[in-house]
Amino acid sequence: MQVFIGIGANLGDAKTTVALAIAALAKAPDTILVAQSALFGSAPVDSSGDDYVNAVSELNTRLSATALLQHLQAIELAHGRERPYHNAPRTLDLDLLLYGAEKIQTAELQVPHPRMTERAFVLLPLLQLAADIHIPGKGHAKDFVAAVAGQRIYELPPN
Repeated sequence: MQVFIGIGANLGDAKTTVALAIAALAKAPDTILVAQSALFGSAPVDSSGDDYVNAVSELNTRLSATALLQHLQAIELAHGRERPYHNAPRTLDLDLLLYGAEKIQTAELQVPHPRMTERAFVLLPLLQLAADIHIPGKGHAKDFVAAVAGQRIYELPPN
């Protein structure tokens, strides 16, 4: 199954944490890391603190969406993720953005990610990987870029 994972961090050494998270995704069981976007810096949206470091990774996996979510949460915990309040600054945030063309609505998981079309830090890295990607139930990702044009986002130089 082709899946896309949103990655973000704004506490500690966020750039290193994002790189380590991408490496951990590549080691997920029954999963292959296909591609990763560049790293982007972005101002917090509905949050506070320092700018975020963001990326999107494309994976092929045989894990179910629920099993993949559990793996993502384990990676977050390994990097000290705490959830003191809604939209708190984060050591690491991993979001399952797309799981093939599936629409999933459970208490634990909503796919496509419900706010992905409202976030430049998701759309721009996603479009780097898949310029013509379609978001189930929403439309083409590129059609939402104009609506997020006012959000501050910038590509970070490679190391």
